[in-house]
Amino acid sequence: MDTVNLGSTGLRVSRACLGTMTFGRQANKAEAARIVDRALEAGITFIDTADAYPIPPDITTNGLTEEIVGKIIEGRRDQVVLATKCHFPMGPAAHQRGNGRLHIRRSVEASLRRLRTDWIDLFQVHQMDEHTPVEETLDVLENLRREGKILYGGSCNFSPAATAGAAIAAARLGVEGFACLQPRYNLLHRHCEHATFPIAQAEGIGVIPYNPLAGGFLTAKHRGSHPDQDPPDGRFSLPGMSGKTYRRRYWNGVVFEKAERIFALCDEAGLAPARVAVGWVLAQEAVTAPILGASSAAQLDDVLPAFDKPLSADLLAALDEATRDNTLDWAQ
Repeated sequence: MDTVNLGSTGLRVSRACLGTMTFGRQANKAEAARIVDRALEAGITFIDTADAYPIPPDITTNGLTEEIVGKIIEGRRDQVVLATKCHFPMGPAAHQRGNGRLHIRRSVEASLRRLRTDWIDLFQVHQMDEHTPVEETLDVLENLRREGKILYGGSCNFSPAATAGAAIAAARLGVEGFACLQPRYNLLHRHCEHATFPIAQAEGIGVIPYNPLAGGFLTAKHRGSHPDQDPPDGRFSLPGMSGKTYRRRYWNGVVFEKAERIFALCDEAGLAPARVAVGWVLAQEAVTAPILGASSAAQLDDVLPAFDKPLSADLLAALDEATRDNTLDWAQ
């Protein structure tokens, strides 16, 4: 597994990042341990989690994934670059959520305990917060860095305007700012290319996109299904907003048609769709490390070949033509 710098920082991370939001729900503790072991064996030393995991977020289960990850890596913490996030409610009160100074500080302290670590390598805010000035968020992250509780800060799910605004605010404040951003990006959702990626490249911000397989849709496991049918058990049938969000994003006729064009190109190339989907994300110049989620260790083996051999220029061009989307609607 190759390594690369996270944006313009000196932090070296593996070319793949292991996502853990399935740990504690779709993957039990034993399977989660097997997933981490398989990732480390393959050279994936970059692990991403969040205090709101497992999905769907629920204040009764929030923090469980961090506890599982902390237990799994205990005794081998020095082998991994560890990332986590905060933003979503961790309790019923209004101050127990968001990107404000109080919530971030409390979240970092709680994550340190659950992850059984003295510091967090990359601490990210999970969403934008319309109630908190980004200057306040950047200030508390800077203070936590100086205290040695985090090493780098990052953002997730920020719009292009918010990403640019945070970079401008960091320069004005004279603080480090966000070292990386984490957007949703895959062959079915390419909106990052319009503005987010250019901003990241111009500002030296790393990009660790999540959802490269579109919640499993791009593995072709739903090929032959119809958008009018109820989705089978899995990511698309999760309770609450998580399942609804995935169905809204991908379980519709437009996406099914686009996916079929992708799968036809995979058939022609003789390559597994999962490998092609991850290979596409890897081929994008702005991308540092795609986040690979799994509910079993075997699922990692489906995508690891993408890191051994790049997709051909002809296949990349054909995929681009089949999935190009000129819309600027980054958030759908």
